Amino acid sequence: MSSHDFSVFSASQADGVIHHSKNARFFFFKRLFDVVCCVLLLPVLAFSAIVLLILNPFMNKGKLIFVQTRMGQNCAPFQAYKFRTMSEEKATSRCPDSPLEVDRITPLGSKLRRLRIDELPQILNVLRGEMSMIGPRPDYFQYASQYIVSVPGYSDRHIIRPGISGLAQTQIGYVQSIAGTKLKVSADLEYIQNLGFFQELRIVWRTLVVICMRAGS
Repeated sequence: MSSHDFSVFSASQADGVIHHSKNARFFFFKRLFDVVCCVLLLPVLAFSAIVLLILNPFMNKGKLIFVQTRMGQNCAPFQAYKFRTMSEEKATSRCPDSPLEVDRITPLGSKLRRLRIDELPQILNVLRGEMSMIGPRPDYFQYASQYIVSVPGYSDRHIIRPGISGLAQTQIGYVQSIAGTKLKVSADLEYIQNLGFFQELRIVWRTLVVICMRAGS
């Protein structure tokens, strides 16, 4: 299907995505998968936090955890956790379509991003039920509130839990413009339209490939 096929869900279609009997079973096992993965990853998170507590004073001075308000399911705000990878600033001055401030990424932060270790604390968001392992990537709430107005179909991507990784992340990657956000939304709505175990496993595999490729770069 082309991107325009996913531009908008009606209220009944959105409700059907969540409550259709086949999707109800899918979401049950999806949640089970999320919890099992997070429990297995908790020791990795704890070990990473201990190592970073030792390294941060020398290579990444500042707080260990970066907390940011993101837009979650049903467009509700929640606090997302990440290992901090950038030098701290008092307030966010970027606009939604501003380029990534690469000059603020610390040397240690660059390594954490390449290996996706910075995302590990978000397993706590998954355990709390605010996120899933796979789903539309949640945006900074302030930016997301603007995208709802300017990007067709943007609010529809929030009918399910956001994810640590997703179809848009593995197909498109990081975007920093309205045009890029529209592509991301198209991929996210395609994911929602085609919910299923095969698609989920395919995204998990693609995510692992992306991590391994970046680790070797």
